[in-house]
Amino acid sequence: MASACTNLTGATRLVRLLRIEGFSATGSMDGAGGQFMTSRWNVGGHDWGVRIYPAAKGASSTGSFWVVLQLVNNSPMGAMECRASLACRVIDPTAELKPSREKIVAGNNFGYNQENRYLILMSRDELASSGYLKDDTLTLQCTITVLNVLPVPTIRAEEVPTTIPDEEEATAVLLPSNLHQHLGELLQSEAGADVTFLVCGESFAAHKNILAARSPVFKAEFFGGMKEECSRQVEIKDMEAATFRAMLHFIYTDTVPELDQPLELAVMMAQHLLAGADRYGLDRLKLICEIKLANGITVDTAATTLALAEQHNFSQLKAKCVEFIISTPAVLDAVLETEGYEHLAASCPSVLANLLKSARARKN
Repeated sequence: MASACTNLTGATRLVRLLRIEGFSATGSMDGAGGQFMTSRWNVGGHDWGVRIYPAAKGASSTGSFWVVLQLVNNSPMGAMECRASLACRVIDPTAELKPSREKIVAGNNFGYNQENRYLILMSRDELASSGYLKDDTLTLQCTITVLNVLPVPTIRAEEVPTTIPDEEEATAVLLPSNLHQHLGELLQSEAGADVTFLVCGESFAAHKNILAARSPVFKAEFFGGMKEECSRQVEIKDMEAATFRAMLHFIYTDTVPELDQPLELAVMMAQHLLAGADRYGLDRLKLICEIKLANGITVDTAATTLALAEQHNFSQLKAKCVEFIISTPAVLDAVLETEGYEHLAASCPSVLANLLKSARARKN
C-alpha cells in the first residue's frame, strides 16, 4: 500500500526555571494596579512575555491573594499566526517535594500584541504552608509551546495513498481535556454564580447547575422542592471553610490539590473531606480520601481514621487501621496513648471490642 505522511504543523517548546527571590516582599505588589514581573522569551520565531503577578487579588470575598501568570505575544504584526500555550508548576529545588500540579493556559489562533488568558497558579497562603518556598525563594518551571500552522502542502499524485487507511491508522491524536481548567476558572471568577454559601464566616459563590450535576444532595436541595431551591444564600454548618473550599474545587475540577500537601496536613484534610464527601454523595472524592488515609496511617492518625471509617462504613479502611494498630504490641501501646484513641473510645465503643478480639487472635 502506497502512503504519504505530511506534517501540517511546526511545534517548538522551551522550558525555563524562573526564581523569585525575596518572595515575601512581593506581597505588596498590587496586581490590580498593573504591578508584575516579566520574563522575555523567544519561542518558535515569536517574542513572548511571561508576566508574573505575585499578589493578584482573588475575585471572591475571602481576601486571598494569588500567584497569577499571563502569556503575552510581543511579536510585530504581520508575522505568521500561531497557537501557543503556557504551562507552569512550582518546583522544590531541593527535590524533597514533588512538583505541584501543572496548570496550563492556551490560546487558539493566538493573535499578535494581544494578552492571553490568566493562569491562576496557587494562593500565597497555600505557598506559605506548602514547603515549596526555600530561603524565601519561589521557583517556577514554565513551558511555552508554540504551534505554527504551516502552509498547505501540494501533494504529488504518486504520493496519494492508493487504498483507504485502516481505521487504526486514521485515528486522530486528541489533546488532553482542559474542561477542568475552564470550570476552575469559572469558580474563581464567580461569573454567573447564582448561589452563595456561608461557611464559618466565609462566603463562596457557586453555580447551582454544576453543583447539582456533581452531587445528588445538591440536586435534591436546588431542584427537588427543598427550601434551598429558590434560595440564593445557603448556610453550611458543621464544616470548616477550608474543607468546603477544597470540596467545591473538587466539584468543579475533579482534583484535590490540598491532598498533595505534606503527609500530616494531607491526612488531616482527607479526614475532613471524607466526611464532607459522604455528606454530599461525592463517591469519587470519598474514594480519593480513603486511599490517601489508607496510605497515611501512623500512630498519631490510626485511631482517628478508624473512628472515621467506622462512622462512614468504610470496611476496607477500617480493616487496614485495625491491622496497623495490632501489628505489634509497641504500636498498640503507642496508639492507646493518643488523643485519637480517646475520641475513638468515646464515639465508637463497639470498635474497642473488635480491636481486643483482633489483638488476641494475632497473639495466638
